[in-house]
Formats: sequence, C-alpha cells, structure tokens
Amino acid sequence: MTLDYDDIIHLPHHVSKRHPQMSMEARAAQFAPFSALTGYSSALRETARLTNEQISLDENSIEELNRQMMTLQSKSEESPFVSITYYQPDKKKKGGSYQLAEGKLKKIDESRQHIHLDDGTCIAFQTIMEIEIKDQDT
Repeated sequence: MTLDYDDIIHLPHHVSKRHPQMSMEARAAQFAPFSALTGYSSALRETARLTNEQISLDENSIEELNRQMMTLQSKSEESPFVSITYYQPDKKKKGGSYQLAEGKLKKIDESRQHIHLDDGTCIAFQTIMEIEIKDQDT
C-alpha cells in the first residue's frame, strides 16, 4: 500500500536561490489578525462607557451647600484645604460623572461663579454637590 506523498516525503527541503528566506517574524505576521473595520473597537468602547445624569439637589441639600459656601468664603483668606465633589459633564456624549477635587482654595470668583484650586482645577458653582473644608492640622 502506497500513500499519496511517499514519492516526495523524503526529499530535502527546497531553498530558493532567487528569493531570500523569510524571517520567523515576517512569516508569523502573515497570519496575524487585522482589523477589518477600522475604529470599530474604539466605537464599541465609547458606546459601552457609562455616564450619569446630574442629580438635582433638594432644598435641604441646597441650604447645606450654601452654608458650606459661606464658611468657605469666610475662610478664603486662609486658603483652606478643601474636598469638593462636583459633576463633570461628558464632552462626547450625554451625561457625565461625579469627580472629587482636593486642594488648597486659590480663589472664589463670584462674578463667573467658579471656585479655583491651587492645582488649576476650576469648578462651576452649579456643578458642586458637596464641599468639605479640611483642618489645616491634618
């Protein structure tokens, strides 16, 4: 009984005299996956990224936030260390996320209604959810 390749199975491997032998990396690259739909994976990641709606504060929360702002205003000359939770709208799609900014108070700009921290963070009044003034000793 003879098999289909018995006549060539023991012949030496052919090496071309005209074409140089391909490196293992180049050979492997032929079989590497490619992205048939350019940008599709990044579009999927963007769609899957979650955003939140901004929470509307009730009257009690607004009053508490106003008290915190008044306290911060009175201590602004001391440049207290503050922790501010605020809403950051998303630049690419509807919604946003809540952020925590910590640092020393640089200035309160009442005309533009922004709080500036020493690290360059600028927070709009209407996005603030909570302000915590930290002790200078800690």
